[in-house]
This record gives sequence, structure tokens and C-alpha cells, in this order.
Amino acid sequence: MNNHQIIADYYAGHREEIVGFIAQRIGDGDTAQDLVQDVFLRLLRSDKLISPITLPALVFTMARNVVTDYLRRRRVFEEYEHYIIGTGTDRETMDSIISARELMERMERTLARLLPECREVYRLHIYDGMGVGQIAKETCQSYRAVEYRIGQARQAVRQSLSRDWQIAL
Repeated sequence: MNNHQIIADYYAGHREEIVGFIAQRIGDGDTAQDLVQDVFLRLLRSDKLISPITLPALVFTMARNVVTDYLRRRRVFEEYEHYIIGTGTDRETMDSIISARELMERMERTLARLLPECREVYRLHIYDGMGVGQIAKETCQSYRAVEYRIGQARQAVRQSLSRDWQIAL
């Protein structure tokens, strides 16, 4: 049995359980379903050896990491939103909140279009605050490869945002 078949069988039998696991932690069932899809897409793209014995632990570890990433991004956004709201609630402030939400959505869409390798290291660098050396060690990649991928991701985000809003970042 190949990796894809093992993953497909596990997905068919345990999808709702994993959606529940994630939904309980983030409080949003629709987003939980999206995050479960992300977990299984990552598994399908992975070149690691997967067995029916190791797959459940791997899935829940990946689900926990996806939840952590999601909550970190949401926390950053909410901190900005609370800061804006704390300074007043006039029309300009509300526009800032909407702009921050739009910016976050556009950035996520841009990241979704990146190669998985670039997206992974960019998120580790930006959202987790990890340095290039730390990312290289954790992902078992060379320092230069991580540095290159972060640069590619930054360039893509910059181009996308400046093209969308015609601003220089």
C-alpha cells in the first residue's frame, strides 16, 4: 500500500475526528475544515515514509501545529484590532480595521500561491519569529536554501501587495 492510499484511508475514517479536534481549539467549525484540508494536503505532498501505525500521531502533531499557526496569526490581528479600537472608533479607525483584515486576507492568498517550501519557511520566519539558522535546522534544509526561500516569499508578498494596492513596501 502506498503513502497516498494510507493517507486517503485514514482521511476517510478519521476526518470528522480531526475536524472536531481543531474546531474545539479554535472555536470555528468552518475554519477547522479548511485547516484539516491543509493538514492532509501537506501529508500528500510529503515525501516522508508513512505507515498506518505512525500516521495518527503525525496527523495530530500536524493538526496541533496548524492550530498554533492559525492562533498566532489571529492573535496578531486581534492585537492590532484592539489597539485601533482603543484609540477611538471614528470612521478612519474603522477603515484601518477593515484595511488590516484585507491586508491579512491578501497576504494569506499570496502565501497560498507560493511553493509549499517557500510558504513553510516564510511562516516559520514571520509568524513564529524563527531565524534562518533555526529554520534550517528544524526543516533539515541548508542555511542558503532557507535564506533563498524566505527571500522568494518576501518578494512575492511585496509584489502582490504593491500590485493590489499600488503601494511601495
